[in-house]
Amino acid sequence: MGAVYFYHLTRHPLEQTLPVLLDKARGAGWRVAVRGTDPGRLDWLDERLWLGPEEEFLPHGRAGGPHDAAQPILLTDSAEAVNDPACIMAIDGAEITPKEIEALERVCILFDGNDPEAVQCARGQWKALTEAGCAAQYWSEESGRWEKNAESAG
Repeated sequence: MGAVYFYHLTRHPLEQTLPVLLDKARGAGWRVAVRGTDPGRLDWLDERLWLGPEEEFLPHGRAGGPHDAAQPILLTDSAEAVNDPACIMAIDGAEITPKEIEALERVCILFDGNDPEAVQCARGQWKALTEAGCAAQYWSEESGRWEKNAESAG
């Protein structure tokens, strides 16, 4: 059974934090689905990932193409995991189910700590997932570096 990690972004925006986490996931040999709720926002992230430094390039694709199943990182607004990910990174309040967490190595929920609605959504997700028995960790960068501030064995 996998675990869900909550990343409370307060110092660095999503477009800086996501590539770091994607690189770590790819370093573990995992395929990743980045699940969002807004197609426009996913297009924006896709562009940011293409514009990164060449030596830090993360091979990825935007869902809806003919090679979705072969993508090591797939940006999608669908719950269907067509690239067979070991890890889902949920952004912008994208829904994650306990059943998904059981089937994956890891789920990462990234949320903007400067957005009260995003914080409320993440709190609701933490409560629902931990009450369903999912193991969870809460990570914050408020001190200037990532620190685990809470953990639930599920």
